[in-house]
Amino acid sequence: MRDVLLIALYAFLGAAAAGLLGALALRALRHRSVAVSLTVVAVVSVLAMLAGTLAVARAMFLSSHDLTVVTTVCAMAAVVSLATALLLGRWVVAHSNALTRAARSFGDEGSFAAPGGGATAELAALGRELAATSGKLARSREREQALEASRRELVAWISHDLRTPLAGLRAMSEALEDGVAEDPPRYLRRMRTEVERLDTMVGDLFELSRIHAGALPLHPSRMSVDDLVDDALAGVGPLAREHGVRLTGDGVEAVPVEVDGKEMTRVLGNLLVNAIRRTPADGTVAVAARREADTVVLSVTDGCGGIPEEDLPRVFDTGWRGTEARTPPGGAGLGLAIVRGIVEAHAGRAAVCNVPGGCRFEVVLPAAR
Repeated sequence: MRDVLLIALYAFLGAAAAGLLGALALRALRHRSVAVSLTVVAVVSVLAMLAGTLAVARAMFLSSHDLTVVTTVCAMAAVVSLATALLLGRWVVAHSNALTRAARSFGDEGSFAAPGGGATAELAALGRELAATSGKLARSREREQALEASRRELVAWISHDLRTPLAGLRAMSEALEDGVAEDPPRYLRRMRTEVERLDTMVGDLFELSRIHAGALPLHPSRMSVDDLVDDALAGVGPLAREHGVRLTGDGVEAVPVEVDGKEMTRVLGNLLVNAIRRTPADGTVAVAARREADTVVLSVTDGCGGIPEEDLPRVFDTGWRGTEARTPPGGAGLGLAIVRGIVEAHAGRAAVCNVPGGCRFEVVLPAAR
């Protein structure tokens, strides 16, 4: 038993000395290729085995022949180990270089394709993560391009919508200044109308900028949905009578919600105004509210005839106005974008779908506890 312990001690000391040298070598070469590190590990393994064997052989007073046999065996093992380490290192380096080239094309071309071949599990996982990241960035670029196109359209439309009333105001003010206006009070009333229209547009732009900046102040309080609907219907009643459109709110349940009453009244008001303007005379705009699980669904159904299917995903985009048949007489296409922003600020969502004879806008909000 004592001999076995001595053999283990001599072998451990010899292997420990080789391992220490290997650790120092790995530290000195830590910035080099992985192939070099694998070679160092193979050399350390062989040297540890050889050092332990030689230490035990000397302690056991082996003959020169036996020592030569042991050394030859260790040398052959070293050759095979080094060759295997070099082959493995070149293979890993080749796959790493291929992944590096693919990642470089990812930065230059904006897309990534994982290199083929049987890479190690870690390199394959890295390739999959880079491919997933490439897909996310591609979708992000598409959203950014769509947003940029929407902004350009919005700037063009806003410029047009501002130019028209400003040109009218300039012409009417010049007529009043030159004293050629036949009916000055009528000119003043028209000027007031145009100023109110401009004020509305500027207010919508300011509201939308606060929504996009995440700076929309909310003051939620517990209230009933039917109170919100009643306030919104009362606000758009004169517009509905002017267009000859009937308003109905018979399908409204008294469901409690915790929202900012002012902002949600604006949401319903925007939806109702759009519905009234796009519904023909003698048509009906219906408001409903119901509870579904932990949510409250508010809906406004109009008689506009429907929205083209290809336009449905863009309805809530900034500046969207729809087809020519659905173009409103005023506004800059900001109302529905404001609706979505306010609803999402309340942790809800806005949606639209076609129904027979028109379309239905739905606002889904969390129900109050």
